[in-house]
Amino acid sequence: MLANLQRGNAHLVLERTEEDMEGSWYVQVLLRDDNTYQLEFRDGVAAEHYQTRTIAQAKVLTVMLGWATGKADWKDGFMWNNIGSQFEAVLAVPALALPVCSSPATSAEPAN
Repeated sequence: MLANLQRGNAHLVLERTEEDMEGSWYVQVLLRDDNTYQLEFRDGVAAEHYQTRTIAQAKVLTVMLGWATGKADWKDGFMWNNIGSQFEAVLAVPALALPVCSSPATSAEPAN
């Protein structure tokens, strides 16, 4: 699947789902328009979201397979930047309060 990624919006996500693990646990790759691979992983919470880039497909494959099989050294060979603050800011935005509207056909008004 990695070898078949096309530039632009092509991405691959591997997600770990286990009942005893809360949060989001995944590693993902995006093949960018400039032929670089953008790798990201999240360890449970937004604050633990990291990113790096490379031009080497073989390195991407090593990361993806290493993460999937639980190898301890899957992150080695890259400088990972914590980008968790980008996601925490999104979560901090309060939900919009929508007005409650009632249809005139269903509202009961007192008779005069």
